[in-house]
Amino acid sequence: MKELTGRSPMKSPGAPSHRREVERQFWREIATGVTSEAAAAAVGVSPAAGARWFRDRGGMPTFMTVPLIGRYLSFEEREEIALLKAQGAGVREIARAVGRDPSTISRELRRNAATRGGKLDYRASVAQWKAELVARRPKTAKLASNDELREYVQDKLAGVVRDVDGSVVAGPAAPEWKGRNKPHRGDRAWVTAWSPEQISRRLEVDFPDDESMRISHEAIYQALYVHSRGGLDREWVVHLRTGRALRAPRARAKQRSWAHVTPDTLISERPAEVDDRGVPGHWEGDLIIGLHRSAIGTLVERSTRFTMLIPLPREDGYGLIPRTKNGPALAGYGAVTMTNALSQAITALPDHLRRSVTWDRGKELSDHARFTADTGVKVYFADPKSPWQRGTNENTNGLLRQYFPKGTDLSRWTGKEIAAIAHTLNTRPRKTLGWKTPAEALDEQLRSLQQPGVASTG
Repeated sequence: MKELTGRSPMKSPGAPSHRREVERQFWREIATGVTSEAAAAAVGVSPAAGARWFRDRGGMPTFMTVPLIGRYLSFEEREEIALLKAQGAGVREIARAVGRDPSTISRELRRNAATRGGKLDYRASVAQWKAELVARRPKTAKLASNDELREYVQDKLAGVVRDVDGSVVAGPAAPEWKGRNKPHRGDRAWVTAWSPEQISRRLEVDFPDDESMRISHEAIYQALYVHSRGGLDREWVVHLRTGRALRAPRARAKQRSWAHVTPDTLISERPAEVDDRGVPGHWEGDLIIGLHRSAIGTLVERSTRFTMLIPLPREDGYGLIPRTKNGPALAGYGAVTMTNALSQAITALPDHLRRSVTWDRGKELSDHARFTADTGVKVYFADPKSPWQRGTNENTNGLLRQYFPKGTDLSRWTGKEIAAIAHTLNTRPRKTLGWKTPAEALDEQLRSLQQPGVASTG
């Protein structure tokens, strides 16, 4: 078989593996922001295979998003070659049908043929498996072959912390790394923690004449995230500032953060009457967050600055049921709880004071469709990192911090006490209202709307 094929004996492929082109399609799906399970379903592989591909490459597709050039035979071409070969076509006839050189077809039929049974038998799946197996020529990672460079990178990434005298400062004892991201709200090991880009650039300063002491920051990231690269222990990803165990595609991060913001809820779709503050009934909302995941909802009417505070007590079981991923939201401002509380507050108002609510992009109002269906109040979301689009609410939240400072537990206040603070703000004169109070301005609005129209005489 070695003389016939020109290859050394190869291990049996067993069950046909997924083709590399399928994995390339998988990574192109990942780049659109979908999950690994959705990307796997899109290319026709199991969710387990998609999760394995994503994990083994650390979320980094590297070269997998680049399509193969035409010099390589594709799987579709190998299928056509196998079909023509089974029909008894010769090498030149196959070459004309496929559009390849006869020498390419001859070499393909000889080198990538299936040899089980002691004879050459060309099958497309086995030929593709052999071609992909011998095409892998992984370069030895620079960090794996250069000990001095590896030690430098390790020291700047995960070296010990020293004071000005050079003595080691141990810092807190970090929990054992379990293959996931850095611990949430937990101690992290004190290390040098230079970023890969800092390490890469500093090498040029510390070793100006030694060209072997050069490495790109992307190569350092690959050594950390990609299993097959080698050179650095993967557990050192926790020493990066983000502490991510896997890279997250930017499109996915953006989609997850703002998936609840639909095109019709963008602030650009808000009616023009909201901007001039001439029509009452348009509100701005947000949360003020306290210690231990406590929160109070705030609603401010744009024209009168009238403020409504929404108590958000914790759900039953908070502190007793262990926090689990995708578990119940018990802190008091989960999407369902927030929608229910906001609906109850807004429906207590007259109809002409229920026109719209402008919110930031927090997920606490991700159930906005149900809120609009229940109350008839349209929800609009401000642009990312644009607090000035909700300036009235931001200013009011600043005033509220006099009564609810940061770093305090807001769950200890009862609804009666929170209502008292809202009353205090609403009876406080405002310069922007001509030194009227928000309560007086709202009362004027209500009385003007209740006045009957005067009949014209002619």
